[in-house]
Amino acid sequence: MMKKMSNSDEPEAYAIGSIPFIHTQIYLDSHPLIPRTETEYWVNEVIKEINDKNILHPRILDLCAGSGCIGIAIMKELEDATVDFVEIEEKHHDTIRKNILENKLDNSKARIFGGSLFEKISDKYDFILSNPPYINPALKYRVEESVIDHEPEQALFGGKDGLEIIKEILSKAEFYLKPDGSLYIEHEPEQAEIISESPMYLNSFKDQFGVTRFSQFRKGR
Repeated sequence: MMKKMSNSDEPEAYAIGSIPFIHTQIYLDSHPLIPRTETEYWVNEVIKEINDKNILHPRILDLCAGSGCIGIAIMKELEDATVDFVEIEEKHHDTIRKNILENKLDNSKARIFGGSLFEKISDKYDFILSNPPYINPALKYRVEESVIDHEPEQALFGGKDGLEIIKEILSKAEFYLKPDGSLYIEHEPEQAEIISESPMYLNSFKDQFGVTRFSQFRKGR
């Protein structure tokens, strides 16, 4: 998690106002969750997979978008992709719009939705990518004070065992995926065994630090 960077304990990314993410600059005007290098790592891996599959005009959903860093990176690296962003906290929508604009991306290829998870979604996607709230509140002591004090609680804690939102995503995602479409979810390492019980589960992967950090799920035909 983000370390203390000033006497006020405000994370440096908020003080500066933006943070690099893959080949983009992500602005944080509304103080969404600060993008982490672990997220950057797995999103870059997914971009490589999409490129390798040569999907024509891939449709992507950035679920629990926050700053929109995942979808923004996809738009930057995959010019023919269209990206939908879902973020329940509407104050972050302007931040997503700013990140599209400041990174000189085609805003006609992006849509931003509010609502809870799939509440306002009716389309189907080639890839759903999500960094949902997944910290177990019972393990709050593992989170640095600067994160608790400054970053949005709603984006950090995932309810009982940190899995409530992840389980809801897994129960509904197949209805929003195209045949053979993939869902990627970031999570805590100890959650991998539980989420592997999903019928759509394919594999879990380690991040650059050797920690099991994200999993892939796939819808069958």
